[in-house]
Amino acid sequence: MHLSRRTLLASATTTALPPRTAHRERLRTGFERLAADGYSLLSGQKVGVVTNPTGITRDARHIVDVMHQDPRVRLTAVFGPEHGFRGTAQAGGSEGRYDDPATGLPVYDTYLKSGRPLADVFTASGVDTVVFDIQDVGARFYTYIWTLYDCMEAAQLAGRRFVVLDRPNPVTGRRALGPVLHKEFATFVGRQPIAQAHGMTVAELARLFNGEYLTAPVPLETVRMTGWDRAGFYDASGLPWVPPSPNMPTPDTALVYSGTCMFEGTNLSEGRGTTRPFELLGAEGVDGRWAAAANGLGLPGVRFREAYFTPTFSKFQGRTVGGVQIHVTDRDAYDPVRTGIALLVTARTVWSGFAWRSDDWIDKLTGSARVRTMIDAGAGTDEVTGAWQEELAGFRRIRKEYLLYK
Repeated sequence: MHLSRRTLLASATTTALPPRTAHRERLRTGFERLAADGYSLLSGQKVGVVTNPTGITRDARHIVDVMHQDPRVRLTAVFGPEHGFRGTAQAGGSEGRYDDPATGLPVYDTYLKSGRPLADVFTASGVDTVVFDIQDVGARFYTYIWTLYDCMEAAQLAGRRFVVLDRPNPVTGRRALGPVLHKEFATFVGRQPIAQAHGMTVAELARLFNGEYLTAPVPLETVRMTGWDRAGFYDASGLPWVPPSPNMPTPDTALVYSGTCMFEGTNLSEGRGTTRPFELLGAEGVDGRWAAAANGLGLPGVRFREAYFTPTFSKFQGRTVGGVQIHVTDRDAYDPVRTGIALLVTARTVWSGFAWRSDDWIDKLTGSARVRTMIDAGAGTDEVTGAWQEELAGFRRIRKEYLLYK
């Protein structure tokens, strides 16, 4: 898309409720600002909300419960993503269609629906406006941003308005990192060519999707946060943390996830079934040589501890495995994607049992076959990470046009 078209689409996207200027203002989410304005943006509309357990207020009430009780907004439907609206399903599952016991509202399932079938769900619900409010974790393969993309596309097909209520990127919005998806590898863990760690908020991503990737833009409005610092981690937000999915228990998990989730594409455990998923990695037969090799690289902001653990489910369920625990010592210096590549390279070097998943899931996670084939050919960390720098620079240039916060 040419710059002139991109600029036109970006400017056509209405950003609702412009923020007030304030020095060190307390962070206010998009929902907080929407409610404080009396839901004027939704006046006269039948509203459906795409959300999950992370759609909460500062005092830990769910926004659906709050809106349902407020006569100023006409909330008529809820749409649940992977894991469900109330979060009862594990990875790869959803809650299906049901009526919410707490509110009586109909809950529709969006998981694995896209295009016309999802548009038909919006049409059947009878809503005029679809509102999106879900906490993201900053990684391309975390599926909620593709729920956002699919819902935007479906809302356009169904002739509905789309409103995004913004929340912080918990691992900061300072920078984009890692390989950019190649279109031929597009799946639900990566629909479009964005970086593995995108460094954007959901409202910024919505603007990017509308301006770059949707065949036809949806009528989009975003409610920005106020008081958010792009360099701030989640603990600076003052907001309660709700696990966006069962294996994302803390902001520390999100910090490492965009790198260590790549171990889903191997035969090593990525720590599912432990209290530290994605921070613990290992397999039977791995010993202290892995931690020693990783520490020997001198990666900035991180140290590796020899660790042993017994997953309660997923890979190696009920069996003791050896591996590493990641300890981030300097969040600002830490590069999760580079660290993940270094761990893949060293794991293959020190453990003869290393193997990729037979379905080449690593290619879907990293967005191409390059990481797998380069590591198999004996490439080191610098060589692998250097191979994507040109495409990453291109994404950073496009990304910059859609950022909402300094």
